[in-house]
Amino acid sequence: MRIGIPREIKPMEGRVALNPAACGELVRAGHELTVEEGAGSQSGYPDDEYLAVGVRLAADAAALYEAGELIVKVKEPVDQDLEHLRGDHSLFCYLHLAAQPELTRRLLGIGLTAIGFETVELENGALPLLAPMSDIAGRLSVQIGSCLLHRHQGGKGVLMGGLPAVERGNVVIFGAGTAGGGAAILAAGLGATVTVFDLKRERLEAMRALGNNVTALYPYAREIERQVREADLIIGAVLVTGDQAPRVVTAEMVRSMAAGSVIVDISVDQGGCVETTRPMSYQDPPYKVDEIVHLTVTNMPSAVPRSATQALSASLLPYVRLLAGPDWRGNPDLVRGVNTEDGEVVHPALKHVYGN
Repeated sequence: MRIGIPREIKPMEGRVALNPAACGELVRAGHELTVEEGAGSQSGYPDDEYLAVGVRLAADAAALYEAGELIVKVKEPVDQDLEHLRGDHSLFCYLHLAAQPELTRRLLGIGLTAIGFETVELENGALPLLAPMSDIAGRLSVQIGSCLLHRHQGGKGVLMGGLPAVERGNVVIFGAGTAGGGAAILAAGLGATVTVFDLKRERLEAMRALGNNVTALYPYAREIERQVREADLIIGAVLVTGDQAPRVVTAEMVRSMAAGSVIVDISVDQGGCVETTRPMSYQDPPYKVDEIVHLTVTNMPSAVPRSATQALSASLLPYVRLLAGPDWRGNPDLVRGVNTEDGEVVHPALKHVYGN
């Protein structure tokens, strides 16, 4: 199989889908790997490390897409990528199509098979390719959110863990999956007062076990309103596989918060679970709505491309091996991950969104 790995061109995106070690494994298995020049540079992987394991380099995107049958990248294709994609390509990357009707339309027009990392799903509902980036995003949400609470960043001037004679910071997290769990681990470790909402008792048990400064609650509407009103930092980490995120925090709730409080909505890739969320990049400054600081970056793990690439490569390699083989459709995890094919939406959640 001819596998192509393009350079990511979304703003501030430094990750690469596969590091040289993972590419070397595929080359040894007999596959032809082509990587666009400079694709790994921001993750700390120069071109010569790819050449050393038998990878070919493409001088530009046109040459890369021409060389590949299976295109493996990190983020969803943007305009410059779409110019090169063909109907005979298979595309394997994060897609988040539920929140992107125009991208969905264009992929349907191309007619390729598009498989979303975030919709590759195990029988038990686990999302093995979303999990590592969700974990990173969850931890980053607390790291960055803590800094945004600093007064010079526009925050209310709260030290997350408090100290003697000082109240602890109050962190409220919606969703106790991988992202929310990662956020809770870091917030609890910093010494904050942490409240986590989730529907599943087993996830609430796991959050409660993190420490005596963590409270885990069922998302009753009145309790959500109270906790939002008292929060210093809100983390949105609600996920419905392949579908748009439900709006858990309303604009009215945001207005009830104290000025200088912070919202970090990890769910922005799926439309956001906070009503005042709008997509942004790391090139954009955090924005305020009703004096509440918002960070809603659609590719949060790109802030740590070295760590993120290492985690992503390890998770991707087994699935790329399968996709590069002749009988990948015998793997139900990958079949569940197919979003579009032959000009049609095939994922059930996307059919729900787009009415197909």
